[in-house]
Amino acid sequence: MNADELDRIIARHGKREGPLLPILHDVQDAFGCVDEDAIRAIAQALNLSRAEVYGVTSFYHDFRTVPEPRPVLKLCRAEACQARGSERLAKWAMDKARDRVVIEPVYCLGLCSVGPNAMIGTDLHARLDEQKLGALIEAL
Repeated sequence: MNADELDRIIARHGKREGPLLPILHDVQDAFGCVDEDAIRAIAQALNLSRAEVYGVTSFYHDFRTVPEPRPVLKLCRAEACQARGSERLAKWAMDKARDRVVIEPVYCLGLCSVGPNAMIGTDLHARLDEQKLGALIEAL
């Protein structure tokens, strides 16, 4: 983990109200995880305990303490997407992805009217069917 980049991320958000979640998201995006060194640095910078920062990182599924080497596709499994077939699509995607891609359930990406939906990184994909989802998995 690059300490200078971590310091820049903390400084970018440090003066705003409620900086912890934006910092954690940027650290996760930059390094692929929020490891113990990052937790320690963030806690010190925000005058929080390491336990408080760790509590937030362990509560939210978006944060990892070790990087995931495989690409991650987050597939919405909320009620609106379920009504449009996301459960069947999720089972199909798990078979298609095998061990090459991590298929993670999420519970609402905010595109309820155009589901089923998925997110790869920060890119959202709507109106998914087997063909579209298969193309996304293959592209990873």
